[in-house]
Amino acid sequence: MKEIEKAEIKRLSDRLDLIRHEMPELHLINDAEKYAEMEKEKAKLEIEIVRLQAVRNQKLSKEAQKLMALPYKRPITKKEQANMGALKKAVRGLVIVHPMTALGREMGLEEMTGFSNTDF
Repeated sequence: MKEIEKAEIKRLSDRLDLIRHEMPELHLINDAEKYAEMEKEKAKLEIEIVRLQAVRNQKLSKEAQKLMALPYKRPITKKEQANMGALKKAVRGLVIVHPMTALGREMGLEEMTGFSNTDF
């Protein structure tokens, strides 16, 4: 299901890019109707893309939802990454998600992030 949504967003984005490239080439005097038609389609595509992205973001996996519900989350510093064992011992229940893992990509993380029930 997720791949279908992703493919649909990609298809709509490609169509939107095509319209954006064609519009400046039209002459407003000669092709006013076609220009207005493209403007309407462009608006529809933008709305649909935003809607699909919102649906995709709501459908995070159960694990991702559980992590996002934890009260404390913050990026892990380089110094903490170097001594991960000590950090995990100091903060019980700490879950660290790397942005390159499937879960990290799904959550849209930019950097290694820790999630916990307690402040750290």
